[in-house]
Amino acid sequence: MSDTAERHDEVDEWTRTMLIYKSALKSINTRLDILSDEFRHVHQYNPIEHIKSRIKTPESIVKKLHRYEKDVTISDMVAYVNDIAGIRIICSFIPDIYRIAGMIENQSDIKILNVKDYIQSPKPNGYRSYHMLVTIPVFLSDEKLETKVEIQIRTIAMDFWASLEHKIHYKFKGNAPDSMWSDLKDCADMVSLLDQRMQALNDTILHTSAPHAESDHSKIEQEIERLSV
Repeated sequence: MSDTAERHDEVDEWTRTMLIYKSALKSINTRLDILSDEFRHVHQYNPIEHIKSRIKTPESIVKKLHRYEKDVTISDMVAYVNDIAGIRIICSFIPDIYRIAGMIENQSDIKILNVKDYIQSPKPNGYRSYHMLVTIPVFLSDEKLETKVEIQIRTIAMDFWASLEHKIHYKFKGNAPDSMWSDLKDCADMVSLLDQRMQALNDTILHTSAPHAESDHSKIEQEIERLSV
């Protein structure tokens, strides 16, 4: 086989592989959209604030393969790089994180490969989030492929902190002053406290009946009944 033909085959294989990962993201996003609609319309509450998804860049994939001391091949990429397809789910409150994780686990064709709970056991720098590595089937014209997707679930406050940590890491290439890392760790502790206090306040709101709430609800039911006659 000529070098040109071999190169063409590699490009075709890369394109096909990226299509598979993009399809896996679409499938997960569709599941989450359905769950979000159900909560919004049936339960009048939506634990999902917003969702971000991305496919890792070729440069980032190559860097990770070098770090793992693996060959820069598509087979090694698929085998060893687990976060090529990534989804981040942002919630308001910590209990929402575990609620969403449970809903994902209950999807019969999603397989859970690994879970890392950095909320119960934060990283030394203060990072908090809930990570799930899953596979989801992607149906092509001639085969079904179980494709890995990394799911991160965190609160708005956790996501704000993680964005700042990311900026510091890349700005200083991991060599930021110790005082900056110390300040960031202090911020992580404050974020944790904020999440706890916000949850406590939300619990109080949920368990406190609003004035005239029952009579207002009754009037609405009467109006709906009148309209449906």
